[in-house]
Amino acid sequence: MAEELNVELRVLDIDKPELTRVADALVMEQGDFAEDYLVPQVFIERDDGSTEHIFTGFSEGVHVTSARWDDFFASQYYRDLVGSAR
Repeated sequence: MAEELNVELRVLDIDKPELTRVADALVMEQGDFAEDYLVPQVFIERDDGSTEHIFTGFSEGVHVTSARWDDFFASQYYRDLVGSAR
């Protein structure tokens, strides 16, 4: 996805305390926040510095999250994102 959108990929690994604080703040401000929030949460940071939340994983399991990713990549929204990145 990062390659298709021509953006830098930044992974905030919540198993690393120094990155957990950054991830928590991002999810609290821009994402689907709950006390024990779901991962992955995916954001796009635009050139103007604004951030857009575009995806949250599903608690029902990895297979459900994977299927929703497939839906996301097939969506018109994603095609528009890729088109605007070119």
